Amino acid sequence: MSKVNKVTDSNVAEFIQSPITILQFSAEWCGPCRMLGPIIEELATENTDIAIGKMNVDENSQAVKYGIRGIPTIIFFKNGEVADKIVGVKSKAELQAKINELKG
Repeated sequence: MSKVNKVTDSNVAEFIQSPITILQFSAEWCGPCRMLGPIIEELATENTDIAIGKMNVDENSQAVKYGIRGIPTIIFFKNGEVADKIVGVKSKAELQAKINELKG
């Protein structure tokens, strides 16, 4: 069972209100997105105190609201506000470092 939440247009506003949220914007056809998927799953398993989700840009128009121009894009939210944005595939260590920074 995946610990990564499926985020859609209808639940994104509520989802990002967690104290710390990571939201990956991706698409089924995107090779780099598929490479990032297992890393995001591992982070979700190891960081149960934060909200981690994935939004399919082909199925959800809200991605435009967040300025998504390339995928995969990961946006880090803190208390509903954008704290950082990463475009492209990054290592698990790089992403965990960003999570640790947000946890303070």
